Amino acid sequence: MGSLILEALNVRVEGQGDKFLVFAHGFGTDQSAWQRILPLFTPYYRVILFDLVCAGSVNPDYFNFRRYTNLEACVDDLLNILDTLGVDRCFYVGHSVSAMIGILASIRRPELFTKLIMIGASPRFLNDKDYHGGFEQEEIESVFVAMEANYEAWVNGFNPLAVGADVPAAVREFSRTLFNMRP
Repeated sequence: MGSLILEALNVRVEGQGDKFLVFAHGFGTDQSAWQRILPLFTPYYRVILFDLVCAGSVNPDYFNFRRYTNLEACVDDLLNILDTLGVDRCFYVGHSVSAMIGILASIRRPELFTKLIMIGASPRFLNDKDYHGGFEQEEIESVFVAMEANYEAWVNGFNPLAVGADVPAAVREFSRTLFNMRP
């Protein structure tokens, strides 16, 4: 896949230093989620930013979305990015679903990851008999139904709950990235 993956997922490398730091965004956002903290790291690291395939900023013509029915395709993307950039070790910061992508990538290629930092990670998104902390299948299905029926109304209801309605600038920014996303 080579340099095509870098273009397709809007990969950017910013900063200086000998070490690589990867920032991977969560569901409903894109790499802009890191813009406020990025300047704190660029003097010390070469920071790799990219967009997950579900981000609205990614050109859908590059991808067969049926391939992305589980996280393994996203793990492949991450590893392809790192290989294409010639990264042999990195620190990885993953938010939400990207935390799980980082874990799966580190299981597959442990030598590549110096440290994993996970923000808002969940080991599972669905409850089962041995795990409670995710969602029931019916809850997930009702979210999909609401998104499909009226995506704008879903975003306007979900967004303040996810971000916190008391931070209007954050609500606006998350709304922007959710509206850019392909539901």
